[in-house]
Amino acid sequence: VQLQASGGGLVQPGGSLRLSCTASGFTLDTYAIGWFRQAPGKEREWVSCLSSSDGNIYYTDSVKGRFTGTRVNGNNTVYLQMDSLKPEDTAVYYCAAYIAYSECLDGPLDAGHFGLWGQGTLVTVSS
Repeated sequence: VQLQASGGGLVQPGGSLRLSCTASGFTLDTYAIGWFRQAPGKEREWVSCLSSSDGNIYYTDSVKGRFTGTRVNGNNTVYLQMDSLKPEDTAVYYCAAYIAYSECLDGPLDAGHFGLWGQGTLVTVSS
C-alpha cells in the first residue's frame, strides 16, 4: 500500500514535465494528495496539495503560476504539470497522502502529516 511518483527526467530551463502519482493497494480518490520535493542537501519541501473532493488546490509560492495539479477520480492517479521550469526546481519529487485531514489546508504543510510515501522521481532542470 503506497503511492508512486513517476515522470521525472532531465529538462532544459523553461521546459515542462508532467509528474504522475499512482496508488497501489488502495483507492486514492478519498485522500487529499500532497506533492513534496527534496533538493540535494536541503530539507523536504511542500509543493502542492490537491483536495479529494472540495476542489481546492494549494501551492507553495515559488511554483504558483507554473505548476498545476490535477486529479481524475476513478483512475487512481494525480498529476503535477510543471511548466516554465527553473534550475531551482531540481529535486526528487514525492507524492503522499494527507492523513491528518480529509481535505487540503493552505500551506506550508508539514510532511509529518502525510503518509503512504513511495519512491520519488528525480527532476533535473539544466542546460
